[in-house]
Amino acid sequence: MSLKFLSRYAPYALSLLRVVAALIFMAHGTQKILGFPASDMNPGVMSLPWIAGVMELVGGPLLILGLFTRPVAFLLSGQMAFAYWMVHAPRSPFPVLNDGDASILYCFVFLYLFFAGPGPVSLDARAGRA
Repeated sequence: MSLKFLSRYAPYALSLLRVVAALIFMAHGTQKILGFPASDMNPGVMSLPWIAGVMELVGGPLLILGLFTRPVAFLLSGQMAFAYWMVHAPRSPFPVLNDGDASILYCFVFLYLFFAGPGPVSLDARAGRA
């Protein structure tokens, strides 16, 4: 049985990937900046964790909407690469041990969005920028 019929849904799956990844990613920003969900994290204003939280809090909704997807995805991909090498890699060379697997995954999902664009269900597509 051929599964070629699935390829017509690939652009919509791209939009779904963008929205789901951004929703989960945004929760890191709400935790750092807004204290929700509650945690013991309280980064000082203008510290690296605070800047990361602002990027997550602003970039997440932009990606959910599919607005300025490519530049936002590029910046967030870089943020996640930076986070991996600055925070996680020094703990261990193994991502499963240094808790960096999510950073790596976000880095490459966002890098893919930079190249692939937002998909058809996005404000960028509606404005003809996809």
